[in-house]
Amino acid sequence: MKLIGIGDAVVDIYQDQHRMYPGGSVVNVAVMARRCGAEHTAWLGLVGDDAAGQHLQACLVEEGVDISRHRVVRGSTGAAYVTLDAQGDRCFTGTNHATRVQSLVALTLNQDDLTYLRQFDVVHSCVSLNTSLERELSKLHGQTLSFDFSSPEYWTSDDLERICPLLGFAFFSGSDLSQAEIRTLVRRVHDLGVEVVGVTRAEAPAYFSYRGTVVEQPVYPATVVDTMGAGDSFIAAFLTHYLTEQAGLAPALAFAARYAAEVCGYHGAFGYGKQLD
Repeated sequence: MKLIGIGDAVVDIYQDQHRMYPGGSVVNVAVMARRCGAEHTAWLGLVGDDAAGQHLQACLVEEGVDISRHRVVRGSTGAAYVTLDAQGDRCFTGTNHATRVQSLVALTLNQDDLTYLRQFDVVHSCVSLNTSLERELSKLHGQTLSFDFSSPEYWTSDDLERICPLLGFAFFSGSDLSQAEIRTLVRRVHDLGVEVVGVTRAEAPAYFSYRGTVVEQPVYPATVVDTMGAGDSFIAAFLTHYLTEQAGLAPALAFAARYAAEVCGYHGAFGYGKQLD
């Protein structure tokens, strides 16, 4: 299975540790899919030419993720400021949204990018502060697209109408949604043409549906150090197993739950903490 993530890359700055970790939802998925056995993974997006961008690129190369089509822009790489509570849950306290290169420069897919993207079995993206990225996905006719909508505060009804008809996989974070709200959301997304819809719910069982056939996956016990990247790891492991093994929802979800539990056992989405100057 070959997967590429398109979209934002950031560093997560842990203020109590005074360290930065590479991250960003689609970056995490590309790295974790590779760790889960994907044949080839890649990332296409923007980073700044600062120390944070250099660290992020070096980590992706170390992980064997292809970054040959990414762009380096003069300026600051996106940063998210993080603290951990007593239970290891990561809490975002701010960003450098106003000055980061991803907010100042739009990623546009050119013909060479589109030719390159055809080698991948699935293209994964996510809700972004730079909405031009979502418009770029419409260029990927005929490819299998996966999209992480995240929590309800990050998407609207119009977003679903616009993006879902392009997708084969749609993922949501739904820990604040009731069971009835989840069922309604899943039915609506299926009606918009999405084959596989998944809702992760923190400590509650994940709710996944293939064309209306539902499987719920309980979480695996974990020694939680840091929940950063847990949702991304679930998506990465699910996509890798589902598309590689072709054994259906239940085995892929069990594999994803086990892997997400492992990811909660260390700091950062996939490690590589670096002391800040």
